Amino acid sequence: MKRDYSKLGTLFKSMFMLSACTFGGGFVIVSLMKKRFVEELKWLEEDEMLDVTAITQSAPGPLPVNASVIIGYRMAGVLGSLTAILGTILPPMIIISIISVFYEQFRTNPYIAVALQVMRAGVAAVIFDVVINLAKNVLKTKRVLYIAMMVIAFVATYLLGVSAMLIIFTCLGIGLADLAVTLYKKKKGVA
Repeated sequence: MKRDYSKLGTLFKSMFMLSACTFGGGFVIVSLMKKRFVEELKWLEEDEMLDVTAITQSAPGPLPVNASVIIGYRMAGVLGSLTAILGTILPPMIIISIISVFYEQFRTNPYIAVALQVMRAGVAAVIFDVVINLAKNVLKTKRVLYIAMMVIAFVATYLLGVSAMLIIFTCLGIGLADLAVTLYKKKKGVA
């Protein structure tokens, strides 16, 4: 089987740059991955990227690494996954290693404190963008069940403080039950 090393190179560079320039956690990198892999490279469809987002949020582990595994595998199999993971984990490892050596200077530097505060505002905007896009896609389904689950999950987390893990597993259970009912109805309608 012939390997497409140019695709692997693009995958590594893309993940490396996204990871190196992402501050604020997994939701921020997902938005940037969508821009890169859906809009620029056109390797994935938007619905597929939303599926990747849902899977990576539900799986244990860091969201960017989870997304790298799926996107890398989708693009180039196991070697693609390993390439994407390497591109994703190298920048934080390098940056954190440098910061740990100079931790005391970073902690007490007023310029760095202001820079971090300003970056939080940008991170909030990017996360808000991800939330809006995810909500739009739920609304596009026009399924009352999904829209109700989204609203109830928001209220449960934000107002009632219910654990995100409990909400994810509850939504998963409801989704699986909905799928079972849908498949049963199709089977019964065909027979």
